[in-house]
This record gives sequence, C-alpha cells and structure tokens, in this order.
Amino acid sequence: MAAGLPGERQWRGSPLPILGEFTVSLPPLVEPAAELTVDEIRRYSRHLIIPDIGVEGQKRLKNARVLCVGAGGLGSPALMYLAAAGVGTLGIVDFDTVDESNLQRQIIHGVSDVGRAKAESASASIREINPLVEVKIHNTALDRDNVREIFAQYDLIVDGTDNFATRYLVNDAAVLLGKPYVWGSIYRFDGQASVFWAEHGPCYRCLYPEPPPPGMVPSCAEGGVLGVLCASIGSIQVNEAIKLLAGVGEPLVGRLMVYDALEMSYRKIKVRKDPNCALCGENPTVTDLLADYEDFCGAVSAEAQEAAADATITAGELKAWQDAGKELFLVDVREPAEFEIVRIPGSTLIPKGEIISGQALVKLPQDRQIVLHCKSGVRSAEALAALKSAGFRDAVHLQGGVLSWIKQVDPSLPAY
Repeated sequence: MAAGLPGERQWRGSPLPILGEFTVSLPPLVEPAAELTVDEIRRYSRHLIIPDIGVEGQKRLKNARVLCVGAGGLGSPALMYLAAAGVGTLGIVDFDTVDESNLQRQIIHGVSDVGRAKAESASASIREINPLVEVKIHNTALDRDNVREIFAQYDLIVDGTDNFATRYLVNDAAVLLGKPYVWGSIYRFDGQASVFWAEHGPCYRCLYPEPPPPGMVPSCAEGGVLGVLCASIGSIQVNEAIKLLAGVGEPLVGRLMVYDALEMSYRKIKVRKDPNCALCGENPTVTDLLADYEDFCGAVSAEAQEAAADATITAGELKAWQDAGKELFLVDVREPAEFEIVRIPGSTLIPKGEIISGQALVKLPQDRQIVLHCKSGVRSAEALAALKSAGFRDAVHLQGGVLSWIKQVDPSLPAY
C-alpha cells in the first residue's frame, strides 16, 4: 500500500505458485549523456568504480528522466536514492500536503514541512541531497486527462501510489504509452515489488486482472504500515530503476518480489504475461484509458452506497442527539488498535468483520437508535448495508467517521 497498497497479499485472486528462476536481460533504457563534469566524477566515484556501471552507466543515469508518482511512503526513499544516484531529471506528481501522521514513514519530509505541499517539500529535500538533479513538480492529482502529457516527459515511471484506482491508471497509461514502470506495494509488515513493461513481459492487469471487492482490502490508513518497510520496498524500486536505465543485471520483469519483514524473508514468484489480459493480451478489450477509475475500483460497494443513501448523519447531528438525551447505541466498527488510539465518547467497539459475518448481531439492541462509525465512513457504510439486510432498518452511520467528529465537535482529540 499511499502509498499505501496496501494489501494485495490479502486480496486472494488466482493463486500464484512459486516457480523456478525466471530472468530477463534488457538493453539500457536511455542513451548516455555526452560527459560527466569534474564535480559529477567526484560525487559518483563509488558508482564509477563498479565495472557494471562505470562512467558509461553513470552517463545514462545523468541523461535519464524518471517520474515518481507519489511523494509518500514509497516515494520518499525512492526519490532520495534516485537523486543520490544521479538521475538527471526527477519528476514528482503529488497533490497532497504533509501531515504529522506522515512523518513516521515519509522520511523526505520534516516537521517544518507539515502543511506544505508534498511535491514542494520533496523537491527541497532532493536539492539538498543533490543540487545537480533537475526537479520537475507536478502539484496535481494524476487523472486520465493529464496522465498522458505527464508520462510522455519521462523514460521510466516509479509507482508509489497507495490506492487501486491510481494503480490501474498508472498501469494502463504506461502500457498505452509503451513506458516501463517499477511498482511497489506495502501493508503492515508485508511488501511487494515488480517491474511491469508490456513490451517485454506482463503488466499489472496480468497479475491482478480486477481490483478487489470494495472494503475487502484496508488501506494503510486503516490497517497501518511499519515505517521502515517503506525503505525496504522503496530501495528495491530504485535498484530496479537503476538496472533498467543503465542496462545492467536482470530486472524484475515477469517476477514478483514478496517481502515479509516479520520473518525477514524474500521470495520470488513468476508472473507470466496473460494472453487474455484485457489491456496487453492478444485480444484486448481495454484500448484506451477508462472514463472513471474510481468507479472501476469501487471505493464503496453499490450495496453500501444504497444503504447509506438515506441513513447518514453528520457529526453535528450525532452531537445534537447526544445532548438531547436520545437513546443511542453508538458502534465503532474499527479494529481494537484504532479504538485504543481515539474514540467517540460512549461508543462500543464491534469490528466490522463481526457485523458482516453476523456474529455480533445478537449484541445489538432493538429498542435504541444504532449509529455506526469508523475512521472515515467507508467501513461503517459496509457494516450498515449488512445491518439493514439483517433487518435493522433504522440504523444509520456517521458521515466522515471519527475524523469528522474530531474536526467538527472535539478538535482536542488526536487524529491519526
């Protein structure tokens, strides 16, 4: 996973067996620059004495143009090491601002950057690491209207996104433009990385043809991520980028690297190009960018949207109900660890999974107004749909969840 993906390991699609070694050697992605300056020779001397890189390889890095999609958990180490390695032009596309909760893992930003645009903060850090690198800032949300124009300016894409909608957009645009990209995903203690390049191997849709059902895979904001995991996967992404740009080694084309930080284990899984892939297969059905990637990935299921349509209250309305003494049963559907961090007064913890499975239905009263809430409103909408299907027709959920309560009612509580 925004960033985080959060959790492809939890998303059980077709099983991928561990197979024998599968490698692909590719020619250098870029031509070498004309020369290295004296300052560059001094700076990159430890690269230059590596036979596989040498002066020629460093000239290729100097001439390379790499775009990093996202300046968050994965983008932070990726941008820092790409800059240190001497990649001549680095692009950053990110529309978000630095939040205090980012600092645990997004090490390109500091305390003084809180509230600042991530792209600008990252750019300042890059210039401090290596002033010889040209930085291009795209302080915007990547979408189908601008992705072609932005991608066209670069040789290689490094995907540091944290949501499925942007991942499929990045993949589809890269395939349609013939661009290779290095992908990474993180969640809690697990990470994955690969290189997708449809001209030489599979694309992301070959590995994951369809996004997971809405609500099945929690984001890093919901499930968490070990901060240092970002460095582990981000450094793999940079390693693969350097190999592609300089034409050294055997990149992870057709191979998925899976990392378990708790077991300290790496394993490689062979990924074949899918002849039936909707995008890069023999008879593609996706021949252009989709009209709406959010709709394709379905952030919230249709059932949840329908259930919440006329059963959603605001934080202000919930506070008014409490002040008026209305008989409420306030249910927090988050996980226990989140409940320990912050909670709305008077709430009872019943994780969403227990409601979806039906296990918790006996705990719910029939004579009180049931109000569900989570962190931001997505999980509570899913739980609401399950309750309404079980006959709790008067149940409602809180729009914006705990974060909305903190913002509108009690700013003294810690956001997370």
